[in-house]
Amino acid sequence: MATPCIRMFRRLEGLFCVYKPPAVHWKLVRDTIETNLLKGINATQSQELPQMVRFLAEPVGGNEGPSELTLSAASVPVLANHPLVSGPEFQNIQVGVGHRLDAFSSGVLVLGVGNGNKALNDLYKTRVTRDYTLEGEFGIATHDFSHTGRVVERSTYGHITRDKLERVLAMLQGANQKALLMYSNIDMRSQEAYELAVQGLLGPDGKSAPILTGLRCIRFQPPHFTLEVQCLNETQKYLCKLLHEIGLELRSTAACTGVRRTRDGPFTLRDALTRHQWTAADVMRAIQQYHTSKKHNKGSHTPTKGPTTEPNVEVKKEASQHNEIEETVVGAMQ
Repeated sequence: MATPCIRMFRRLEGLFCVYKPPAVHWKLVRDTIETNLLKGINATQSQELPQMVRFLAEPVGGNEGPSELTLSAASVPVLANHPLVSGPEFQNIQVGVGHRLDAFSSGVLVLGVGNGNKALNDLYKTRVTRDYTLEGEFGIATHDFSHTGRVVERSTYGHITRDKLERVLAMLQGANQKALLMYSNIDMRSQEAYELAVQGLLGPDGKSAPILTGLRCIRFQPPHFTLEVQCLNETQKYLCKLLHEIGLELRSTAACTGVRRTRDGPFTLRDALTRHQWTAADVMRAIQQYHTSKKHNKGSHTPTKGPTTEPNVEVKKEASQHNEIEETVVGAMQ
């Protein structure tokens, strides 16, 4: 029979996400959540202690004469199962971390508890994309591409306009689009490639270099600017270096002042638990909400049964023409 602690742990198994603040290592976030979950699980109301029958010796007899001992049956609790004797029921709990964030970055950090660690691995095998908000500053270059690094160069930035910046972003996005097609290992003239591209599922086959699937400027106030990035297989170091390369393309320099992840696969900032919500009750609520939304998405995407037909020649011809136009656009942007 499962104890209340075990039943609560089973309700905690799954995936959830938290908001990692900047200047905090992801290991500290994981350890804090792990400690809070252990406290919450072990604080659940324990079962009543099992009883056992023991024969207790009791004195009988008068006050004047010598007392005699008699044995009487009594039901007493088994103290070996008492928490003060055996200790907490859960000594350790496995909390896995998804795509990690360095100490400089902040944003959505996905975690898994128990069987959720397997689901965490399955999630990242599906080539999920991640969204970031990058904040940069023109006119400065550092040894590690961030504003906290050692300054190695200063430059002017008065000649940079928003139009010039957006042209550089378009060039980078075109080059990455071509790399995405190259790493996908799919015949671009096939019907499969066309259907994957329409559904937005076209991605690299296995591990590849970082690829940008989207790049746009959402704020431009020189020397400060903000970019919104969608990417695959990235690291925060690569994103900081990306801003440095953008500055060089604009005949200037740039350093990263902030990296914030706003989405990691199906998890967004709206789903992230803040620091005061890293408790067992809030984590359990977030995991149940994720399971509910996952079941809802599966039900809404269930294909209806119908006659299956082979793709006709006209559809294949349209896919081939679409691919030729796409390659022409990418080549022109480069």
